[in-house]
Amino acid sequence: MTGEAVVRLLAPGDEPHVEALLAQHPDSSLFLRRNLAAGGVVDREARYHGSWVGAFERDRLVAVAQHTRFGTVLVQAPAHVGAIAALAALASGRAVSGVVGPWTQVRAARAARGFDGLPMRVESHEGLYALSLDALVVPETLTSGRWRCRRASRDDLDVLVDWRVAYNVEANHEPDDPQVRAWSCEEIETGLAERTGFVLEADGDPVAYQQFNAALPDVVQVGGVWTPPALRSRGYARAVVAGSLLVARAEGVPRSVLFTGEDNVPAQRAYAALGFRRVGDWGLLFLATPTRLEA
Repeated sequence: MTGEAVVRLLAPGDEPHVEALLAQHPDSSLFLRRNLAAGGVVDREARYHGSWVGAFERDRLVAVAQHTRFGTVLVQAPAHVGAIAALAALASGRAVSGVVGPWTQVRAARAARGFDGLPMRVESHEGLYALSLDALVVPETLTSGRWRCRRASRDDLDVLVDWRVAYNVEANHEPDDPQVRAWSCEEIETGLAERTGFVLEADGDPVAYQQFNAALPDVVQVGGVWTPPALRSRGYARAVVAGSLLVARAEGVPRSVLFTGEDNVPAQRAYAALGFRRVGDWGLLFLATPTRLEA
């Protein structure tokens, strides 16, 4: 049961409150934790920045939302999700492109803001999976040295941008246009700068890619796994994920999280083979047309 709340824009000094709340939900807060670590709660229009809003009950933060530079509202809001999502969008002045977070919260935010009847580009109920990296099951193709997983380099840029565009078109139902290509290039460039992108090679050729979409000292979140259609059903996706996690484990990261669609049975089987187990439900909702909220 929740009580009356004070809902307000967060400001410098509120970071410990946010950290304490997100620590209670570690597997479903990776995007928010990453953004908080990168930019705090001040919106300076940089990649991980956005407008942050919280709901306080008796001076304790019980819910948080961030409206990001890309228009996505990220939520960790067991209560008051509609109110904080709306205020975050109004404070940022940006159009809302979607809502991402725990599945029940995402659905509640959509209903509260009157988005239920609007066309969606993506509406996906996802399973949330986690793995302690000391229990990672490594494919024989990697342990034998037949395939090699390595960090991506600038020499890979052109190929990886093409792959990222293809990923965004297939997985996120984006158009193949100059704006999506620019976003895709920025995503790959970010992976190169942050050393979060990994390429799998077979016989010296790149065959799959994976880029952590959140990386913290205690956990990495797998994302953007891509194998070109002509190379699928050979185990490449599973191997590139395993290879990237081996690197993370060697660098002291103890845990990994990922999410994948309820209907994506091949991916579920691949991740289960690596040792991942389901720990929750995740939601991705993206509007067909970004919508600006009115006060």
